[in-house]
Amino acid sequence: MEELRKLEQVQRTLKFMESRAISTSSDPDSSRFLANLILLLAQPCGELDMDSKCTLVYTHMPKISVAFLEEAKLLITQESITEAEDERNGPFQNVVDNSMQLDCENETYSGMLQTNFEGTAMVGLDAMQRANSTLEDFLDSLNEKMLHLPTSEASVSERGCKDGHQRLITHFTDAFKRDPFRPLVGLLECLGILTERIRDELKCGEEYWALERKLCCALMSQEKISVEDVIRAIHLKSFDYRVLNLLLYQLRGEKVNDLHMEFLCVSEFLVEVSDDLFDYEDDVLENSFNVLRMFVRIYGASRAPIMLARYITEAEQKYESLLKTLDPQLSLNYQKRCEEATKEGGKISGHILGMWSIPPVIVDEELYRSNFQNSK
Repeated sequence: MEELRKLEQVQRTLKFMESRAISTSSDPDSSRFLANLILLLAQPCGELDMDSKCTLVYTHMPKISVAFLEEAKLLITQESITEAEDERNGPFQNVVDNSMQLDCENETYSGMLQTNFEGTAMVGLDAMQRANSTLEDFLDSLNEKMLHLPTSEASVSERGCKDGHQRLITHFTDAFKRDPFRPLVGLLECLGILTERIRDELKCGEEYWALERKLCCALMSQEKISVEDVIRAIHLKSFDYRVLNLLLYQLRGEKVNDLHMEFLCVSEFLVEVSDDLFDYEDDVLENSFNVLRMFVRIYGASRAPIMLARYITEAEQKYESLLKTLDPQLSLNYQKRCEEATKEGGKISGHILGMWSIPPVIVDEELYRSNFQNSK
């Protein structure tokens, strides 16, 4: 009955539109869309009157772009699928953390999702604005998950997923590899804050993800890796910080300070290495890029910590040298913030900026992962 009532309302609205000569008789779909929009605006909404509703529409409609609607469509689709899954209590497979779920048993949902991926933003400006930390939080985990996704018919069969599901995964990952920043670049261009330097850093991000896939796959398949690729990757890894710093310069209307960027680049390198050491065991389990993992493969278990310590020492020396070239007050503020961050991270003893601690290396990663799974 409810559906019949809605249909009757739409038909009455269509006739009303025709009487006011605003219908598009040559295109029934367009007429129905306009009818639904009029019905929405006519419905009560709190204390808003018609004038307030029209003002809201006129004010915000220019901001509702195609990219915005596509992103909203994807979000609505995800929520609908999640709700349907809760009702059925059927099996869903996590493909990209908890943000994207694919039903291996339901071809209808797979088809529905597949139509939404082409041209969908992999990272959006609104997501950047809501970020707690960096751009890497949105895409890096996806890139890491791609290392575990089935890429052959054999692996699909082993996981019990249907061909439609595999096509969906392939379509999604191909779109990610092809041009993950296209929607973000378009938005930044519209806002007038995209520069060639930002473009270059985004390209660095794509290069880093490609290197991560290459290196991690090489580890899993027991292939050789080069130290040049590893060092290149660890330097590229902080592209997200550099993008945000460059955007900050643009938003403030200031010229980029190359000395600051050079100093931050060295600081970011040290932070990335520190994070890798802290996350070493987890990265082994997840087959994620980790500089210590790579050094163990290249130099062996005994030499890897020594070689990594050399790179850390060289970076620290350059860090101290550049720190002295900064404005004294800026240098003081930066060091103070580092101390605060170190304490926030749980370091309550040792050097005020924290102490380096290289964890015991894992020689047989496959055995380590197997033992971990068995312990669960």
